Amino acid sequence: MEEGEKGYLATKIQKLIGFFHLIFGNMNEKEKAILEEKLIEVYQEKGITFDDKSLYKIEKEKISIKPVFKDTKDMPRLEDFYRILGKDERTKNFEIKLLPFVKGSLSFFNHYTNIEIDNELMIADVYDLGEENLKYGMYLFTDLFWDKIKKDRKQKKAIYLDEIWRLIGVTSNKHVASFIYKIFKTIRKYGGSGVAITQDVSDLFSLENGVYGKSILNNSAIKTFFSLEEENIRLLSENINLSEKEKIEVKSLKRGECLLFVGNEHILTKVEASEEEKKIIE
Repeated sequence: MEEGEKGYLATKIQKLIGFFHLIFGNMNEKEKAILEEKLIEVYQEKGITFDDKSLYKIEKEKISIKPVFKDTKDMPRLEDFYRILGKDERTKNFEIKLLPFVKGSLSFFNHYTNIEIDNELMIADVYDLGEENLKYGMYLFTDLFWDKIKKDRKQKKAIYLDEIWRLIGVTSNKHVASFIYKIFKTIRKYGGSGVAITQDVSDLFSLENGVYGKSILNNSAIKTFFSLEEENIRLLSENINLSEKEKIEVKSLKRGECLLFVGNEHILTKVEASEEEKKIIE
């Protein structure tokens, strides 16, 4: 558990509110309070409360020295939440917006998690979800991988987030973006590193006046910039220290060339694949 977290359910609810912000759009404080009330209710139906002891199985016939964590199927699904939303007139609008995720084209979200997270390399390929739905899959997998990262501080690990703008840009929201920023701010103390990748710099600064994009840049020890267009160079220079010479250089970079920032050092670099990498690619 992270510092400042107050237990499984309290932490889970905050993450779910971020996820439902992506589905329901921006909510006011009253709507968020009602949503939290319904999330507490759906977990209570499964016997899970703010007491972390409720997360473990109760073995009546035998005494277990080591508590056994409940199975995935003991947790609620979106369908359970959808049903609870439909019982209250205040949450009918939420129920309608959740319908595609339960009975429609996105109903694959309405399943128990069956992902094995013990492999040394894990890749979440979410592009088949479609352009409008990528952010849902990205957020859920990032949350899953973050829990894995926190388990063992001694184990070295890294998380790569391609198209990160989907989670910290204008199509996202401050709850999700804050979660992503927290990863980049704290991952080092868990023995890990974070890599953020995007093709359009402007998207990094499109939410909340760019506060999350700036924060991630400021918390990155190494920054790599490939060839950029004029507008992206201007935006970038507003947030990091780029000399006039570097502005010209980054605009004229050729394929495989980049401007590398390592601490206070700015280095023009050419990236070349090794023979082994060439074999894999070809």
